[in-house]
Amino acid sequence: MGPPGSTGRSRRPAGEGVILREHWMSEVRSGDVLVTAAALAVTFGVATACWVVVFYQMAGMNLGVETRLGSFSFFAASWIAMMAAMMLPGATPAVLRRILASRRLLAAPVFSVSYIAVWSLVGIGVYTLYRPHGTAVAGIVVMAAGIYELTPAKRHFRLRCHQNTRSGLIFGLDCLGSSAGLMAILVVLGAMDVTYMAVIAAVVVAQKFLPARVAIDVPLALAIVGLGIVILAAPSAIPGLVPAAGPAPSM
Repeated sequence: MGPPGSTGRSRRPAGEGVILREHWMSEVRSGDVLVTAAALAVTFGVATACWVVVFYQMAGMNLGVETRLGSFSFFAASWIAMMAAMMLPGATPAVLRRILASRRLLAAPVFSVSYIAVWSLVGIGVYTLYRPHGTAVAGIVVMAAGIYELTPAKRHFRLRCHQNTRSGLIFGLDCLGSSAGLMAILVVLGAMDVTYMAVIAAVVVAQKFLPARVAIDVPLALAIVGLGIVILAAPSAIPGLVPAAGPAPSM
């Protein structure tokens, strides 16, 4: 029998429990750091490789508003590489949240592949609906995209992009709602233009990492609307929008 009030169980000193708990938490943090570093390395590595592929595939392809998408197989390969290059860097916060929530490194590729799958399906719609068009169409679409940046729908989907960790599919749908206007700009100005790709990708990544700010978002939207006005008024002022006469590149 133990002394009065004893439960009969051996007790660790209070200090030992604290040490064990701190040791466990340190191991968890170390594991999180390793998993995070691996996920970042793979994500940015794939994105970088896709940028190299895009530069190679699209060299000399841009014809501005007269760009042709080529065969479906060529476009599909190019589009998937484009989406991985443009969208994966901005998805890294969501990928990391998903890894930490599930505590499995395998969650990163599953999340990323399903996310890019959403944008790949968007490519089918683009290929089906896209036609070479005039500068008036480009200007109107760009203006509409700028206005969309200020809508409640844009704010709603952008907020969900910052919060969602359930799946790459849901995250992709939310980010499609957030970036639809920006992607429309890319399609109408030069679907095969690497420069426009880089600019749009930079905006998409910034909006994934940063919360909405009126001081930033309103000037951006007004600049996009202003670009649309310039396209309508003086399309030749936009480099590459109206190509010089010459034979179209082969695809």
